[in-house]
Amino acid sequence: MTRLPNITPAEAWYEVAERWVTLDAAAEMLAEGKSAFLSQKMAALGDIPVSKAELTVKASAEWADYIKKMVRAREQANLAKVEAEFLKMKFSEHMSKDANARTEARMVR
Repeated sequence: MTRLPNITPAEAWYEVAERWVTLDAAAEMLAEGKSAFLSQKMAALGDIPVSKAELTVKASAEWADYIKKMVRAREQANLAKVEAEFLKMKFSEHMSKDANARTEARMVR
């Protein structure tokens, strides 16, 4: 997890959430481009049956690399989202502890 010293919890969350948005957009771009990538590679094979072209492309190292890149991008986006959610939970825990401490202090009086 990224450590962001000397900034408020809200600023830390914003920085992590902003990173998540960027990573999520990159992952979505790869996912949306998957069909276009497949079509371009199939078209480059020339005048062969579609089923054979699809099989050839999907069996290629280039296709495997694209899929791995797409999955890694989604993984990175998901990790950034989890980090942002963790910061929110951590802040909520902090607020809850403060509230409990105030309640306990009033009860002691």
